Amino acid sequence: MKKIVGIVTMAVLSASASFGQHAAAQQYPSRPIRAIVPFPPVGPTDEVARLVGHKLTEAWGQQVVIDNRSGAGGNIGMGLAANAPADGYTILFVSSSLMVNPSLYKKIPYDPYKSFIPISVLAASPHVFFSHLSQPVKSIADLINEVKKDPKKYSIASPGIGTVPHLSAILLGLDAKLDLVVVPYAGGGPSLLAVVGNQVPFGCQAIPPVTPYIKAGRVRALALTSDKRAAIVPDVPTMAELGFKGHEADTITGMLVPAGTPAAIVKKLHAEAVKAMMSPDVKSRIAEQGFSIIVSSPQEFAEKIRRDVAKWGKVIKDANIVVN
Repeated sequence: MKKIVGIVTMAVLSASASFGQHAAAQQYPSRPIRAIVPFPPVGPTDEVARLVGHKLTEAWGQQVVIDNRSGAGGNIGMGLAANAPADGYTILFVSSSLMVNPSLYKKIPYDPYKSFIPISVLAASPHVFFSHLSQPVKSIADLINEVKKDPKKYSIASPGIGTVPHLSAILLGLDAKLDLVVVPYAGGGPSLLAVVGNQVPFGCQAIPPVTPYIKAGRVRALALTSDKRAAIVPDVPTMAELGFKGHEADTITGMLVPAGTPAAIVKKLHAEAVKAMMSPDVKSRIAEQGFSIIVSSPQEFAEKIRRDVAKWGKVIKDANIVVN
C-alpha cells in the first residue's frame, strides 16, 4: 500500500512540475532578458546577436539587452553565462571558440557538454585562404609549392591564436607538411589589412570581411573551407575539391542557455530564434555579410559541439598549441 501511495505521490509531483514548467513558459518572458556576447561590439557574433535580440524584443515586448563581456578568447562571457540562473533570462551567443577553448586553454570556466543547453546554430561562415596579388600563386597547390621551395620567405596571417581560421591554417600545414609560420593578429581586421598591405603574403579567415577585397581585386581567393562553394564567390573551389578531405571548417554563431533551463522555455526560444533568422530583413543582412543561415535543432547543435571539440582538440594537440 505504501508503495502504491509513493508511486501516486511521485506521479502527482511530476505532473505538478510539468504544469509549473508549462505555466512558466506561458508567462515567459515577463521581464528583460540579458544576452551575453563574449566578444566586443561590431564583430560577427555581436552582429547576429543584435539582429536576433531585436526580433525577440519585437515579438515579446520585453527588451533583450546585449551584454558584451569580452576577454580570454570568449571565456569570460561564457563563464558568466554558465553560472547564471537557469530561468531563461540569460541567453548566450557564441562563436566556434566554445568548441576550441576546452583544448586550447589549460583551464576554462565552463564545460562544453554540461554547462549549457544548445538552442541553435544560427549562422556560419566558411574560411577563405587568400593571397596578396603580388604573390606568384593562384591556387592552394601553388601556395604549397612556393612555401616548400623557400619556407623562411612565407607566412600566413590569422585573426588570433586558437581562432578557427588559425587552426585551419595549422591543419593545412600539418597535412601538406609545410613549414609555414602562422602569424596571429589581434582580430580579423588587422590580419586582413596585413595581407592587403602586403606585410604578410597569405591569410586565412572568415569570408565576410574578405569578400569586398576579393571582388575589388585587391586580394586573390585560393580556397574555401566549406563543404560546398559559396554563392558570394562561386569561382573559388573548396578544400575538398582540391583533395584536402576533413578540412571543412566554419566560424559559427550559436545560441545557448544555462543548463537546467526548463524545456518549455528552451522550445519557445528555439522557435522564436528560427523565426527571427528566417525573417526577410535578417536573411538579407546575413547574406550581405557572407554568412549562411543554419537554424539547427538543439540536438544538431549538441552533436556539432561534440564533433568540433574532438576535431580541433586533435589539431591543437598535434600542433602543440597552448594558451595559459
